[in-house]
Amino acid sequence: MRTRSRLIPRAGRTFGALLLTAAPAIALAQAASPFMTGATALQTNILAWLTPIAIILVMVLGAMAMANRMSWGWCFAAILGIAIAFGAPQIVTWVRGMFGV
Repeated sequence: MRTRSRLIPRAGRTFGALLLTAAPAIALAQAASPFMTGATALQTNILAWLTPIAIILVMVLGAMAMANRMSWGWCFAAILGIAIAFGAPQIVTWVRGMFGV
């Protein structure tokens, strides 16, 4: 009695083995990794929360400056923090470009 493995031609077995070997690569060939999807969602949420906070911070700093009750170090630190928070994607792109990643 013949077994099934003898009935399948050698090319068919080779193609089947190649297909099984390539299956994980096909499954992982996504447009974006799950990490990048989560990181992008986190960045969007942080910026959504940070926008009104930054607006209120600028208003408070302006009121403190008008009342002459502010250290200018706070003002510069707030401006730097807002620039870093909202410019983070551009900063990351710039650093990755510097190191060729």
